[in-house]
Amino acid sequence: MANKTEQQAQDKVAAQIAETVGRIKNRIVVFSGKGGVGKTTIAVNLAYALVNQGKTVGLLDADITGPNVPQMVGLKVAAQTEGGRIIPHEKDGVKFVSLASMIPPGIPIIWRGPLRSKAIDQLIGEVNWGDLDVLIADLPPGTGDEVLTITQRTAPQLAIVVTTPQEVSLIDARRAANMAKKMEVPKIGMVENMSGLICPHCGERIDLFGRGGGARITTELEVDFLGEVPIDPKAREGGDTGTPIVLTNPDAQISKAFFAIAAKVQEVFVEATP
Repeated sequence: MANKTEQQAQDKVAAQIAETVGRIKNRIVVFSGKGGVGKTTIAVNLAYALVNQGKTVGLLDADITGPNVPQMVGLKVAAQTEGGRIIPHEKDGVKFVSLASMIPPGIPIIWRGPLRSKAIDQLIGEVNWGDLDVLIADLPPGTGDEVLTITQRTAPQLAIVVTTPQEVSLIDARRAANMAKKMEVPKIGMVENMSGLICPHCGERIDLFGRGGGARITTELEVDFLGEVPIDPKAREGGDTGTPIVLTNPDAQISKAFFAIAAKVQEVFVEATP
């Protein structure tokens, strides 16, 4: 009886997820082989860049143990439910769901893999996303349980691997890209973040961590290169204050880089459509 009840519960969750995903036209998972490469910065600003280009967008903060999306977009209110389903927060045209909105600030999530995977199931199947053009899932770094679960559940058309130019980051980016291949994600794209510092005084570019590594390994891995994102101190400040730079300064070089990446992402979706 217990096994039958458990199976019925699993079937119900699977049905909820299928219903939710069926209303989302395009799905993106944002990978990084290691932490500290600016994955969430890319996910947040890409979401707003796509909204700027006329898309309806949701952003799922799937980094269960380190959810930072609410901080980066300035969300400070608790999650709400209606009819037994989670209602996404919406700010400046993007819908958001994050576990950070459901727990007290500063409380660590000390869960084993199965509990984290169950939480992801709930963040997909029990959220009333509605009809979306794009859902972006900001994954935790690495190639662990959560990455596997979210990719299986959402069946994304595109995996974006975020790297920085230096070789130590590229090593991990290769692993992330190869995991996406094993998961049979139809399209894989690479973004090189922290690709040069834009001097706030003279506007010149300084290649602190080198340049071009991301583009080089896309040829090696046979994946798409989506673009370079430079370092801009204003973007870091915007992440700390909850004001994404594509909103506060759309004419900045870094914002133009995000808009260009968003345009390439839309091209990839056209290519991935049967």
